[in-house]
Amino acid sequence: MNRTRLLLALVMGGLIGTFFALDLGRYLSLGALQAQQAAVAQWVDSHFVSASLLFVLIYVLSTALSLPGASLLTLGGSAVFGVAWGLLLVSFASTIGATLAFLSARFLLRDWVTARFGDKLATFQSGMAKEGTFYLLSLRLIPVFPFFLVNLLMGLTPIRVSTYYWVSQLGMLPGTFVYVLAGSELGQLTSTGNILSPGLMVALTLLGLMPWLIKKLTAHLALRRQLAPYRKPTRYDYNLLVIGAGAGGLVTSYIAAAVKAKVALIEKHKMGGDCLNSGCVPSKALIRSARFAAEQRKADELGFSPSHSRADFAAVMERVAEIIKEVEPHDSVERYEGLGVECIEGEARLVSPWEVEVNGQRLASRHIVIATGARPLVPNLPGLDQVPYLTSDNLWLLRTPPRRLLVLGGGPIGCELAQSFALLGIPVTLVELSEQLLPREDREVANALAGQMSRDGVRLLTSWRAERADYLPAAEGDLSIRLQLRRGDETQVIEGDQLLLALGRIANVSGFGLAELGVELAPRGTIAVDGFLATNFPSILAVGDVAGPYQFTHFAAHQAWYAAVNALFGQFKRFRADYRVIPAATYTMPEIARVGLNRKDAEAQGTPFEATRFELAELDRAIADGERHGFVEVLTVPGKDTILGATIVGTHAGERIAEFVLAMRHGLGLGKILGTIHAYPTLMEGNKYVAGEWKRAHQPTRVLALLARYHRWRRGA
Repeated sequence: MNRTRLLLALVMGGLIGTFFALDLGRYLSLGALQAQQAAVAQWVDSHFVSASLLFVLIYVLSTALSLPGASLLTLGGSAVFGVAWGLLLVSFASTIGATLAFLSARFLLRDWVTARFGDKLATFQSGMAKEGTFYLLSLRLIPVFPFFLVNLLMGLTPIRVSTYYWVSQLGMLPGTFVYVLAGSELGQLTSTGNILSPGLMVALTLLGLMPWLIKKLTAHLALRRQLAPYRKPTRYDYNLLVIGAGAGGLVTSYIAAAVKAKVALIEKHKMGGDCLNSGCVPSKALIRSARFAAEQRKADELGFSPSHSRADFAAVMERVAEIIKEVEPHDSVERYEGLGVECIEGEARLVSPWEVEVNGQRLASRHIVIATGARPLVPNLPGLDQVPYLTSDNLWLLRTPPRRLLVLGGGPIGCELAQSFALLGIPVTLVELSEQLLPREDREVANALAGQMSRDGVRLLTSWRAERADYLPAAEGDLSIRLQLRRGDETQVIEGDQLLLALGRIANVSGFGLAELGVELAPRGTIAVDGFLATNFPSILAVGDVAGPYQFTHFAAHQAWYAAVNALFGQFKRFRADYRVIPAATYTMPEIARVGLNRKDAEAQGTPFEATRFELAELDRAIADGERHGFVEVLTVPGKDTILGATIVGTHAGERIAEFVLAMRHGLGLGKILGTIHAYPTLMEGNKYVAGEWKRAHQPTRVLALLARYHRWRRGA
């Protein structure tokens, strides 16, 4: 706590302590007010301005310090100043005092609360950012909720001070008016508890709910107008209809069939979507071949004569195709029809919030889930339309190795593919606009990967922008693709015979009736969904890459559970999708995996953290395997073992991150990981050892010093 906070806390504590030490509360009792009413009223008549200012000062101070007696001050104000002037004074004094209490709570407590409970309060804070005005107005209008608690709690939220002031002024007015009216009959009151009768309490509570009721009614009327052009079916062909058979669509339909709903899955291309046919499966098959090439380069290190075998590129790509075929049955029509899913091959088109047209037939379903995925981003680069470029969609058709491969994009896809091709003996140049590879990762992580990729033969050009692409077909053996690059005032031209675009992916939101129906899109181009994965049409939901915010296969499957359950059972209970603990992995060499915050995220969000690291060079299994390069780093709440995030750089990082995902998902700290037995020697021990490093840095030094003295005494020393 800095000096200013400490000084404010001491002043407030001193004032509150003085109030109770001098028993000043005795002057704020009903009996005291009634006994002194006549004398005070006479003094007010002769010193009206001074009395008004003094009353406001006392009221503001009492409210700002959250002292008891605000209701009695309100009664007294109207008793001696009259209803109209008393209402005016009390209304402004109470709001000013409440705002001061709000600001004090924000200044003294918000940083501390955010540092320790920020992850648990994230949903609440997000709600306050969007609906803070409604929350505050309702709380102010409901008299059963203590106003001083409203002041303290709201100080911990992001609500604007100006908003807090005017909403408080408005929201407290009805309750203040009731007390002011009661104060005009102060002599007849026997208890402050008689002021708010049960009927009046109910009336004020309903008034407090009015903003929400109006909002709900407005939303209901807007939805009715939105649905008015469409006739709701009287019967449905399906309980759930899913468009897109990628990871999100497959898992959604699987869950629906498992609970015996009638479900149809529509796919216009191939079952399994991008993950099976052009993404996760083929890329990992390629990476496995590249890893073997990398292992051969380490032959002498492992006790073998140097190996000089060369990759057969066509055979490698044929193996990739075979792997796809081998995995295909897991996502096949036969398997899913055996599970109870009706699979329909065709191009779907939304024609109403409950109906889809496919193969000339109109199908009705109570709910529709859109899982149409995403496609590679093709930039608006001059000349690119004349270049026969590659993307992750058509890359797998190659059978002749590129003579020089140009890669645009240094994200996970670009890095994985560039490194793999280089390890297969193909010259590769990678261009990245940012100043580092993997822009979302910490600089040190990106540098570790960049160093390895350079050693593997990838030419890295970071901070360079592609300004033009040209295709110049020439004699056999010449390089036909040229990219013009710029970095500040510098320019250069690079050449290759194949260009791979790896600049990210954009959601597939066009071509199947979304725009015509009026389904809203988010600013980033994905389908806009609420926390329950519903679009602006409650009967239509979306999951996976087309909905975001992450584009991972495992994230799409995670969303699918919420979409299926909310669609089928939402009339009883809906579940808000939980995105708090989402792991990510980049399958380069070294692998990079993380969950939660890294240093870059924490610093950008202003989240305090402690970083604890364990180097793989100290891990026995990593030494034995010749995989010494890398580390495990964990961010924790300062002074606590609560995990904010973990990053692993090194072999099999994608597998090893799971322990931290489990710990964060279930609120387990590093102490629990340290207390878990890990088989020896394994790479997973690195997770335990980083927990040990944290424990060593947080030793109870005083206790240990006492123990040392105890042991010396036991030795007779």
